[in-house]
Amino acid sequence: MSTPHRLAWRAATLVDASRETATARSLVFDVPGWPGHLAGQHVIVRLTAADGYSAQRSYSIASAPPAGTRLELTVQRLADGEVSPYLTDVMQPGDQVEIRGPIGGWFVWDHDSTAPVQLIAGGSGIVPLMSMIRAANGTVPVRLLYSARTPADIIYSGELARRAADGSAAVTHLFTRITEQPPPAANITGLRGRIRAEVVGAATWAAADKPAIFVCGPAGFVEAAASLLIAAGHAPSTIKTERFGPTS
Repeated sequence: MSTPHRLAWRAATLVDASRETATARSLVFDVPGWPGHLAGQHVIVRLTAADGYSAQRSYSIASAPPAGTRLELTVQRLADGEVSPYLTDVMQPGDQVEIRGPIGGWFVWDHDSTAPVQLIAGGSGIVPLMSMIRAANGTVPVRLLYSARTPADIIYSGELARRAADGSAAVTHLFTRITEQPPPAANITGLRGRIRAEVVGAATWAAADKPAIFVCGPAGFVEAAASLLIAAGHAPSTIKTERFGPTS
């Protein structure tokens, strides 16, 4: 596929949507002519108002390849955002946006690899990693360390629980805003506090296992996780990172 073809703007029609958390929503689009994507890639979404004003933002792809003409994005609402509030709270099935992509060739999982996979997510950084979990679908050993503020902030909580139960991914939650065990009704347990050496030691593959490592989340979180992984003996070349927000 040529680059101009892959990066064309395409009309995308919303066909389904589901609420993940109070501020996050998964949206399934039908995108005629979609050329396919790799797990870990992203797209640009463009909104255009009746007066011609347009705004665009990048969003990671959540669906596993191949997906035909269907594409799933999961969007976290930003209070001061121009695009995310529409996608999370206003857009309804049948509405359209424009999508350009797929974009990115480095932060992608090679589906031909047999190496174990280590995924580390902070907040909405889980989205491209979920594409990798869905693409692997139990064919290789996958471990996920997922840092969120509270159990209520876990995106894909139901699917992650199912995948942990069926063995297609080993999931460890890390909660930064609670100090006590969640109530039994939450059905979610996890570690407490911020990412640190003992958490990495308990919840990730050892360097001797030579995993493929992907870390995604806020800049400070990603930097801290990468530093801890290197200190644990992982080669920097095996750690792929994707971050959002300012660096520390």
